[in-house]
Amino acid sequence: MNPAREEIMKKLRTAVHQVPEKPDFDLPIYHSIDLPLELAFKENLEKVNGFVHLFTSEEELFSELKKLLSSYKKEVIFCNEDEISGQLNSFGIQFQQSSVLSDEIEVGITGCEFLIAHTGSVMVSSAQKGGRQMFVYPPLHIVIAKKDQLVDYLEKAYSGISERYAENFPSQIAIITGPSRTADIEKTLVLGAHGPRELRVFLA
Repeated sequence: MNPAREEIMKKLRTAVHQVPEKPDFDLPIYHSIDLPLELAFKENLEKVNGFVHLFTSEEELFSELKKLLSSYKKEVIFCNEDEISGQLNSFGIQFQQSSVLSDEIEVGITGCEFLIAHTGSVMVSSAQKGGRQMFVYPPLHIVIAKKDQLVDYLEKAYSGISERYAENFPSQIAIITGPSRTADIEKTLVLGAHGPRELRVFLA
């Protein structure tokens, strides 16, 4: 028997006689969140190349959004959710509203179901009027959210959406954690590989 095979067999024989440590099922599954939820969400999303803009009022939020969008033409900005569209109009932010997205789209503005602080994730669903394509097509995805949509852990978001749509559950629920990315090619991180290359959450 060659030395390498003997070493493997020795490890296997040793492992058979080792009694595995009994797991402690009372330990919490997740690490605790010590920061306020909005700060924990911001910290965790920005770890994966997302951006979080925190505001104290709706007026402040849309004022900053208007500045961000000032470099884009109206024709490349889309929002199909009625409440947010009304807010955009109120603050004089120009955009397109159409179920058919232009090939030239650069910015998609949507709401969300919940924000998950533990992972810095955005939960969206097909029940949102903008439809699934708004989460995938635009190079820049902007999410408008309220602080009461923040939850600590994923199971809280699932419980919340189950209660919200108890009678008509969405056909799709997605968890977005940062911009689309891959490192399949030569282990080089590429943003925007399968969807938006930039994700910004505006939270007030």
